[in-house]
Amino acid sequence: MAETCDILISGGGIAGLTAAAAFASSGFSVICADPAPPVTERDAEGADLRTTAFLQPAQALLEQCGIWARLAGHAAPLQIMRIVDAGGARPEPRVVKDFNAADISDQPFGWNLPNWLLRRELIARLAELPNVDMRFGTGTTGLFTRTDEARVSLSDGSQVTAKLVVACDGRNSPMREAAGIPVKTTRYGQKALAFAVTHPVPHENVSTEIHRSGGPFTLVPLPDYQGQPSSAIVWMERGPRAQELLNLKPAAFEAAMTKRSCGLFGDLKLASRRTIWPIISQSAERLNGERLALMAEAAHVVPPIGAQGLNMSLGDLRSLLELAEARPESLGDAQMLAAYHKARHNEILLRVKGIDLLNRTSMLAPRPLRDLRAFGLNALYSLAPVRKTLMQMGLGVK
Repeated sequence: MAETCDILISGGGIAGLTAAAAFASSGFSVICADPAPPVTERDAEGADLRTTAFLQPAQALLEQCGIWARLAGHAAPLQIMRIVDAGGARPEPRVVKDFNAADISDQPFGWNLPNWLLRRELIARLAELPNVDMRFGTGTTGLFTRTDEARVSLSDGSQVTAKLVVACDGRNSPMREAAGIPVKTTRYGQKALAFAVTHPVPHENVSTEIHRSGGPFTLVPLPDYQGQPSSAIVWMERGPRAQELLNLKPAAFEAAMTKRSCGLFGDLKLASRRTIWPIISQSAERLNGERLALMAEAAHVVPPIGAQGLNMSLGDLRSLLELAEARPESLGDAQMLAAYHKARHNEILLRVKGIDLLNRTSMLAPRPLRDLRAFGLNALYSLAPVRKTLMQMGLGVK
């Protein structure tokens, strides 16, 4: 006989775990299934060395579901977002512009945390909630829906009947595919290297995005590591160049990344292993199916620019949670899911297009076009109302 629950979440990444905590904190019964056991130690094989910057609206949601208290002590605040154009003949800053959170708020833009640590703390929070059943090592393999319920087959041979299925199962979402929802994908021929570094010059809670060609080189503040200032780096390059960099011996890699950073933080030293990720942009044609809501990377994937990825995912979650709490008796019905699609779809498309444009601009190789990019950055920044609007859009503030 099939087990039953209010909500089955397919996918136990950061978005899926957060969704499980949010819905369970609101009193819904939740089963969360993921085929891979989570890696919750920094130096363990398979650890996700990327970091996530939780922007202000996301932090409020995490507070509401009892997660923020566990994260606050580990988080590095992001007070200033610094954009550097280094597209001249030599890799050195020629335009430097700061977006300061103090111009629009009394709080930082956001707080940065390593992904492996987020998984560890989210799982600890879920262990406190009696109405969540975590199924690590178990994937979702099939979906059968009727107007009043969904039946999900799991890889261990069991079945779960739920009122709502939330697909948080990534860019190749099995639940999205089972529901036959088409997806549009853009490939950039880029890859991103993600790793942690130490450096002699303190970051002073400034997130720095350096544009030259191939994609941005972004340093995001982390708490000190072994007594040294530390940052997480996402270095985007065209695929073959990224692979070359990955294969360099540590000393040669450190020299290359110090040069690419324009030496702004002194000599950069590796403080973790290097990982590599393909860069794509993707959006689902719709966010709803019968008894199914697409969320996070099942719904949208963007290049790692401006801390938008997970914050868009938590925007999905906030919207879905509000609808579920407003009419709990109608959880997962067609009206609720149509309202969810309407609330999120246009904003997602706008952000996906905006980040696509930023990424293409950052990849520019010809000098005249890089000069044009520097001119555009200068012009945008010099208009105070535009600067403020860009900051508010970045935070997802209407």
